[in-house]
Amino acid sequence: MDDIISFRPDVAVLTNITEDHLDRYDYDFNKYIKAKFNIAKNQTELDFFIYNADDPVTTQHLHNYPFHSKPLPISMQKELPKGAFINESKMTVKHGDSFSMSIFDFALKGKHNQYNTMAAAVAGSVVGIRKDKIRDAVASFESLEHRMEKVATVRGIDFINDSKATNVNSTWFALESMEKPVTLILGGVDKGNDYELIKEMVSEKVKAIICMGVDNSKIHAAFEGIVEKIVDTNSAEEAVQRAYEISKKGDVVLLSPACASFDLFKNYEDRGQQFKKAVKEL
Repeated sequence: MDDIISFRPDVAVLTNITEDHLDRYDYDFNKYIKAKFNIAKNQTELDFFIYNADDPVTTQHLHNYPFHSKPLPISMQKELPKGAFINESKMTVKHGDSFSMSIFDFALKGKHNQYNTMAAAVAGSVVGIRKDKIRDAVASFESLEHRMEKVATVRGIDFINDSKATNVNSTWFALESMEKPVTLILGGVDKGNDYELIKEMVSEKVKAIICMGVDNSKIHAAFEGIVEKIVDTNSAEEAVQRAYEISKKGDVVLLSPACASFDLFKNYEDRGQQFKKAVKEL
């Protein structure tokens, strides 16, 4: 997005804008917002711009970065004349050959995946994919490795690999989809994280935090007094072992670090692989 000069997408999708990579933007959120909106700056009236009408940052800045393409918003909060919306557990796509389907048929669960599915369904409709093919894809789509990936259930404890969650917003969405008590593995290289964004969700869902990073002081400062137990570890193997000891049957151990991985790992894939290896060795 930073380097766009003449690139012009036929279909641009902006799912949301939350604080991330601020270390690359002089810790100025407005510079990051501007970079995000570059996706639509060269579009013409022949193109389409899909965006989340429920995302407060996007809607607040929409008029600061004028675009010329056809807007196709998505929403869970209101019915829309074009784009897509979810109401009473049903997604309705309003473009071309409009159609609806139940969110209970979505292969990917969680509120964030409902937004992603709406955006993908609208984009598919724009490029001429038939509605029956879109329905089939939505119902059968398989999640990527390291994104809310179910690893194993050990003695009634579910282990989930969400190593790709390298920012606070991704961790919020991971927690939002949890329906069991969570032992959360957090930490790594902080990119200017504001943990205030997940404090309420952590208070509601998380029973213990396992820190996995070289410097965990910011996590301790944010969550001491909110979470009963916070444990420091220095490897994926140690983090998994301590999480296993703390958790009980019916709990979830969730690796959703909210940080980059470069202090202890090569990258988020390496972090996820080491986590999975440690789980399988329990």
